[in-house]
Amino acid sequence: MAKILFVLTGASYWTLRDGTRHPTGYWAEEFAAPYRAVTSAGHTVEVATPGGVVPHVDVMSLRPSMAGGEQAALDQEGVLRSAEELRRPLRLSDARLQDYDAVYYPGGHGPMQDLWDDADSGRLLVAALASGKPLAIVCHAPAAMLATRRDGRSPFAGYRVTAYTNDEEAAVDLAARAPWLVENELVNLGVHFERGEIWKPYTVVDRNLFTGQNPASAAPLAAELLKALGASG
Repeated sequence: MAKILFVLTGASYWTLRDGTRHPTGYWAEEFAAPYRAVTSAGHTVEVATPGGVVPHVDVMSLRPSMAGGEQAALDQEGVLRSAEELRRPLRLSDARLQDYDAVYYPGGHGPMQDLWDDADSGRLLVAALASGKPLAIVCHAPAAMLATRRDGRSPFAGYRVTAYTNDEEAAVDLAARAPWLVENELVNLGVHFERGEIWKPYTVVDRNLFTGQNPASAAPLAAELLKALGASG
């Protein structure tokens, strides 16, 4: 069975363009759906965050209107309560790629606060991409790819990638308030950005890189990750 590193934001807020702090963290569905999928398949999970802080769930993500209904919200909350890994995360600086068979980054706006320029995360992403091990990243978490730039270049340049789109950010009235947008910055990074319909599941697989557009893409992305683990096992 595989051992998978889940890299989560340690942020509890996102600093908007005007300097105000927007409460955030990781998005519940983007942790819960893949966690449930991989652990149900018998794989083990470890969680790492910058500084080893206990990650904060974005409480908005547990509202029934955002989680896909009341039962879905309750189910996701149940996964978060049962996932002991969330309460004893590793320091991201201590995580060693050789200890894991795959790496997964859930989103939420939190990565736009800390992971986008976190040097430890950047080094891990570069190593994971080069290793050939499955690397899965969803929604806002592809912002972490920005930390892989060296001398203005990133090893992710040229890869087909999806992420939370400008249209989706505008639909929740945050595009105009954001200091920058994930889609724009990924395009500037040199990736080939792809998109599906807003809010609908959409995943892209390019070599060992697996990306998902939005929260609804987390479960399909986990399914792709499980297929890759089965092929490499």
